[in-house]
Amino acid sequence: MFSSILFGFSNPNPCLILIFFLFTCHHLPCALSQPDLKFCDNLFQCGNITAGFPFWGEARPEPCGHPSLGLHCSSNSNKTYFIFSGQMYTVLFLDNSTNTLGLARQDFLAGSFCNSTLTGTTLTHELFQLSPEYTTLFVYYLCETHLTNPANFKCPKIGIASLHRSKENHKKCSASFNITVPTSYAPEMKILNLTRLQSVLKKGFEVKMRIDGRPCQECKSTGGVCGYNVGTSVCCKRKSSSKIICNRMIPPELSEAKKKRENTTAKKLGIGFAGGFLGATLLAGAVLCFIRRRKKLAAQNISKGLSRTSPFSSNNTMSTTLTSTTISGSNHSLMPSISNLANASVYFGVQVFSYEELEEATANFSRELGDGGFGTVYYGILKDGRAVAVKRLFERSLKRVEQFKNEIDILKSLKHPNLVILYGCTTRHSRELLLVYEYISNGTLADHLHGDQAQSRPICWPARLNIAIQTASALSFLHASGIIHRDVKTTNILLDSNYQVKVADFGLSRLFPTNQTHISTAPQGTPGYVDPEYYQCYRLNEKSDVYSFGVVLSELISSKEAVDISRHRHDINLANMAISKIQNDAVDELVDLTLGFARDPAVKRMMMSVAELAFRCLQQEREVRPSMDEIVEVLKGIQKEGMRDFPEVVEIDVRGGDDVVLLRHGVPPPLSPVTEKETSSSNTTASSF
Repeated sequence: MFSSILFGFSNPNPCLILIFFLFTCHHLPCALSQPDLKFCDNLFQCGNITAGFPFWGEARPEPCGHPSLGLHCSSNSNKTYFIFSGQMYTVLFLDNSTNTLGLARQDFLAGSFCNSTLTGTTLTHELFQLSPEYTTLFVYYLCETHLTNPANFKCPKIGIASLHRSKENHKKCSASFNITVPTSYAPEMKILNLTRLQSVLKKGFEVKMRIDGRPCQECKSTGGVCGYNVGTSVCCKRKSSSKIICNRMIPPELSEAKKKRENTTAKKLGIGFAGGFLGATLLAGAVLCFIRRRKKLAAQNISKGLSRTSPFSSNNTMSTTLTSTTISGSNHSLMPSISNLANASVYFGVQVFSYEELEEATANFSRELGDGGFGTVYYGILKDGRAVAVKRLFERSLKRVEQFKNEIDILKSLKHPNLVILYGCTTRHSRELLLVYEYISNGTLADHLHGDQAQSRPICWPARLNIAIQTASALSFLHASGIIHRDVKTTNILLDSNYQVKVADFGLSRLFPTNQTHISTAPQGTPGYVDPEYYQCYRLNEKSDVYSFGVVLSELISSKEAVDISRHRHDINLANMAISKIQNDAVDELVDLTLGFARDPAVKRMMMSVAELAFRCLQQEREVRPSMDEIVEVLKGIQKEGMRDFPEVVEIDVRGGDDVVLLRHGVPPPLSPVTEKETSSSNTTASSF
């Protein structure tokens, strides 16, 4: 990694040379903060469940465990819950001595099999190993009425279904999902006994954790605490009252002989570098003064040239005066500007990759994932093993270069758990400008709501509400940092394997000055999501993102696309459809009924409240739209109220006790028919809200 940084330029930066020597002699401080480190000694305790590393939850902050292993305690039932791949599980037992878990799907515990979510039991093999006492069966449904295969049964909403041990697709059925049962369970050869199947499923199944606990035990024995830093297990130790050092935990497969060889090598390197460190430091310091002065003069000359031809000035805004040569868009005339930009990426604060390195990582750009905001995105694997998403510009134009730099400027300085991580970009030596991001494996929110995965992996309501909260938190963070995203949509909301949100695509984002009420700029964005006032008046501010988020909320409750020309002409635009249905007290015609709206009163109340919030976000007058900060609080209040009325739903990241007042009493105008109906209902209805 260091070689690509140090030697990727014709004129290496002496600061990086100095950093290279420092890295070889010192450990890196971990991202775990001191407060987080302090609480990593705590254990998760809820009912009969006690857990430490690699789990997190309650008294254990998230950095104390694997990102996908969060446990949640219900204050009502004193039960422990676990959400993975959008599916909620009750933890039946946790045996720390054998590293085994007993899990039962919450939808199977809460009701009959026919009323379950009809989604598969998906636990990644990287974290879990199914006990040999359990096996997987496949449920095929939406089958032909004359199906005569063994183990048939019938459910009201899915019709004829069939249970099989084989994974081969049944030609007479159009959908399927998997369930986990004991190996001793054998489905009947004729009509399936649903009561017996439900009893078996309620007992759950057993998995073994694949994360070895021995490195953590070794860490603790030396006075350290275990945690995770950017997906890597680390052992952290306090060196002083203000300094914490974290090192990657050595996997158990690393033999003692290999450890000794590494220690011997480290000692030799330490002796060698110690001898040359002082001389190298003095040499680097002397060269630094000379080269920094030379680069400063060169940068001044470049900035003079860029003021006439670059698409961005010092404040990241489009130049208002372009020469006729620039407007022509010729690749030849554009090359100097692109070259200067790429060369300046030394100062962007991100890692620099060579074009050849990324070409190899993406198998010659053959693994296409999809189209981003201004380029095609490819899947790749770096030499260090990291899975990445590589964005490649559609074309070399001034507008694309501006967006390229814009995304780097934003992502290099903003760190939030729900914003995608930018790993780096290419150098001026590359044939094209490329951006390298962390790879998010589970696709986009759009894929799961109304795309390729909508049928095979639908997202349950609690997970959708959590996605809304995390997305709103990311946008609230951007607004607090003075950034307007300007392209909020479900295709820019990525989901990891545990359905945690990563907001992406900042090519259109704008810095919003704190002393201005709006920015006057030509409308950009995606049809169906663009703020009407921004579109009509060319005035952009934070409430433009709020409108777009209102469309996202509408998609979450309806599973419908933002724009669909196959719908009635009045409903082609989902925002218009949502406002119309809510105003006419016809929310049931808007929402996705398979989420439990019709059969579960608690889910219905939560979805009605989210519909009310979407109604407020979609108002034409931006002054009456809520801020993103208020949206976060309202959504958390909805989630918290849902926990009280629906105790079997896990309580996630809910703090404070008065958030619900925003919904019951403090919602500002305009009032939607949902709110009016709630406030005019009987005391019995209000008390059950």
